[in-house]
Amino acid sequence: MVARIMSFGISGVGGFPVSVEVDRSNGLPGFDIVGLPDAAVKESRERVRSAIKNNGFRFPASKLTVNLAPADRKKAGTIYDLPILIGVLSALGEIRQPENDSAFIGELSLSGDLRPVSGVLPMAIAAVRENIKHFYVPEDNAEEAAIAGNVEIIPVKNVAELISCLKGEQEINPAKEPDLSEIKVPVPDFSDVKGQENVKRAFEIAAAGGHNILVVGPPGAGKSMMAKRLPSILPDMTRDEMIESTEIYSVAGLTGKNDPVVRARPFRSPHHTVSAAGLAGGGTSPKPGEISLAHNGVLFLDELPEFRSDVLEVLRQPLEDGEVTVSRVSGSVTYPSRFMLVCAMNPCKCGWYGHPSGRCKCSEQEVKRYHSRISGPLLDRIDIMVQVPALEYEELRTRVPSESSSEIRKRVNAARKLQQLRFEGSGVKANAGMDSKALRNWCTLAPDCEELLKLAFENMDLSARSYDRILRVSRTIADLAGESEILPEHIAEAIQYRTYDFRER
Repeated sequence: MVARIMSFGISGVGGFPVSVEVDRSNGLPGFDIVGLPDAAVKESRERVRSAIKNNGFRFPASKLTVNLAPADRKKAGTIYDLPILIGVLSALGEIRQPENDSAFIGELSLSGDLRPVSGVLPMAIAAVRENIKHFYVPEDNAEEAAIAGNVEIIPVKNVAELISCLKGEQEINPAKEPDLSEIKVPVPDFSDVKGQENVKRAFEIAAAGGHNILVVGPPGAGKSMMAKRLPSILPDMTRDEMIESTEIYSVAGLTGKNDPVVRARPFRSPHHTVSAAGLAGGGTSPKPGEISLAHNGVLFLDELPEFRSDVLEVLRQPLEDGEVTVSRVSGSVTYPSRFMLVCAMNPCKCGWYGHPSGRCKCSEQEVKRYHSRISGPLLDRIDIMVQVPALEYEELRTRVPSESSSEIRKRVNAARKLQQLRFEGSGVKANAGMDSKALRNWCTLAPDCEELLKLAFENMDLSARSYDRILRVSRTIADLAGESEILPEHIAEAIQYRTYDFRER
């Protein structure tokens, strides 16, 4: 007898259907699993065998063959323990085979308890596409799976409870969809920042349009301090953004019973010793890297020149395409990586180049070598570059409170709502993501703006990519001002954020 149980697998951040076929036949006792299983899937034989025996069933002294179809796609993880167990019991005639509109995932303990697994939300979304009506998942994963909607999520504690449910002896209440309203995560406030009004303005523009930003200044000027306060002024997450980010965190194994949903924009700050694979993703069984975990949020690289050049070059393609493809011998997976890049660096190795005190002892050659660690193509992908001056004593001793993050965030949210209306249905989510067609439609310039931009292009030796980025930043500045058209003062301010010239250092 052959039993067929529906389940799902993970490829990248997407789910795909898997049919677990169990055949019982005469012959020498054996338990084989085929269909490109990895080591964790093969080990499920012992977990399933023990769970069956410890729940009062007799394990057959016959040949069992389990096929995971489609057989040409690699199957990884412990998610197939539960469907294999249900398939074995169905093949033995202990329970009736579930209907084709039911699917199962879950890791088994030796006693038959269900343990949580990774990637539940992408599999639940795939279950909706496959018209699955009842999706049985470990209890700790139920709230996360319920985000998918349009499928009944059945939380399962253990095998005994599930068997009773399938036999109609007891009922398990379906999980309810969690509240997806954004939570307010306690983060430092911009009101703590003394002075640096021009830098705070640059961060406000970056947050409003999703622009990449680089801040350059001496130690103690407040670069990292302000970057870590950026989450407090980022715009509210939409429902779609929460689901996208939760899918990535789910695949990475970073969701759980206590935090099933990503409700606040991610802020990732990897150390400069991170590897290229750690940043882009990868591994024997590929997992999302830092740039994907920062999707819909911020990737903060402190001490930018200290990162290895091969690591920094990994950023170039994801910054343009909004996704990263990881290729391995076993196949390729693509992860979304639409993030806001925030970088901080000193002007030289010692950090004091150009300071009036003359504390810097670096030679011109050493300064140029320090800056050369960052490639021109990467700098070309940064929209805003701003210098952070050292604070004066009078600025430090002032007791006048600075503008709070809540006030700044109101302006950022207002500007982002204008962008959501402008780009509705186009796939663009913020000004920083405008393509050439969107630039033509939404960044038309009056003759005086054209003349100003022409002068900047000729005198600053800007590239075509820099020209487009000035237009995008100008559009954001206009949105913050509530203007429908880009005015000369918006262009002038956007040009100001590209005046830091690395070649002169």
